[in-house]
Amino acid sequence: MGISGTLEYLSDLMSSAKKRKKKKQLQTVALKVRMDCDGCERTVKNTLSSLKGAKSVDVDWKQQKATVYGFVDAKKVLKKAQSTGKKVEPWPYVPYSLIAHPYASQVYDKKAPPGLVRGTDDTSIASLDKVEEQYTTMFSDDNPNACSIM
Repeated sequence: MGISGTLEYLSDLMSSAKKRKKKKQLQTVALKVRMDCDGCERTVKNTLSSLKGAKSVDVDWKQQKATVYGFVDAKKVLKKAQSTGKKVEPWPYVPYSLIAHPYASQVYDKKAPPGLVRGTDDTSIASLDKVEEQYTTMFSDDNPNACSIM
């Protein structure tokens, strides 16, 4: 009974491990959705609220932004938002302070909300090189050896 019971227990344990579903992570998904009026906002909000696992949905039609918070998959949220017939893309903007060269042609966007620029993967734009880093720290208020003229 001891060996057969142990083998049966291990067999049940292994078979139940295959049947378990992978739990979704709690996350926030932000989308840029083309909306023109309050009716568009209401349509997008109702559609995204019907997603399984969505805890809250915030829609701001002036910023053209929809945010879904909950146990959702980003691809499913994007697909559900596209089912409204609106032009939808993942939220492309990041805070101005995260980009080293915010006025470069690849990241500057006139239509971006205040304080935000378009995100990029280009390392030459997103970060400073050694020389630029030296110049910014030279005139920094945090540097005790900085230029005293400023």
